[in-house]
Amino acid sequence: MPQDKGAAFRALHEEPGAFIIPNPWDIGTARILVALGFRALATTSAGMAFSLGVAEGKTSPDNTFKHCQALVSATPLPVTADLEKGMGDSPESSAETISVAASIGLAGCSLEDHTGDTDNPIYDFSHAVERIQAAVEAKSALRHDFVLTARCENFLWGKPDLNDTIKRLQAFEAAGADVLYAPGLYDLDTIRTVCGALHKPVNVVMGMPGNTFSLAELANAGAKRISVGSALARLAYGAFVKASREMVSQGSFGFAEQAMGFAELEAFFTEGHDSKIK
Repeated sequence: MPQDKGAAFRALHEEPGAFIIPNPWDIGTARILVALGFRALATTSAGMAFSLGVAEGKTSPDNTFKHCQALVSATPLPVTADLEKGMGDSPESSAETISVAASIGLAGCSLEDHTGDTDNPIYDFSHAVERIQAAVEAKSALRHDFVLTARCENFLWGKPDLNDTIKRLQAFEAAGADVLYAPGLYDLDTIRTVCGALHKPVNVVMGMPGNTFSLAELANAGAKRISVGSALARLAYGAFVKASREMVSQGSFGFAEQAMGFAELEAFFTEGHDSKIK
């Protein structure tokens, strides 16, 4: 039930330490992650777009919600969705995004302050806050729990302004967002500074180019939730492209030596397996 998943998802954020929330990009990868023992999943807008053969940000809201609903239906775990800027630019569209997201069984979602316009990539401060305020109002009207993550995209769009990033996250927190998230923070000191400036859980993404840190290091810096964005999808697509290039350029098939065995892979999708696959 949506209520159970939303409450279970919130409870993860209230446990001691930090937890990893991986990002599948289709039903198969979602079911593998369930079998491996993860306790919640997050969609990846980029991974979804690549699986549909388009660039990130070019997926319609209708296709995005269909994708999210498929993952929700495929797993008993709470699923939170990367919904980018939502269904539009206005605060009203942010509110509508929350209503639709909750109606398809998502346990939560993230909304960001990236406009989708490369010439003007970040919403003005006041408008960004108004969008989160509207989303919070819509969340408060729901009949079941729903975890709203508010994202500041400064570091991904040429504005590595830590003070402005903290200001935005603090404003999103005051507006009622449940989790705060600034992708692209590049070192533990910066992560620690951001986490120390906030009172609610902070999501940190790993798997981007540059430094990576362990779960223990991130927890010690104050992070609560660790996602990996498109990293798993990029890893898989990278292996696929490398193998395809080998066939095209060398006429050889050495990549098959690195492929997972058929029986091992199929076991993830076998009904009624007795225990989680390690």
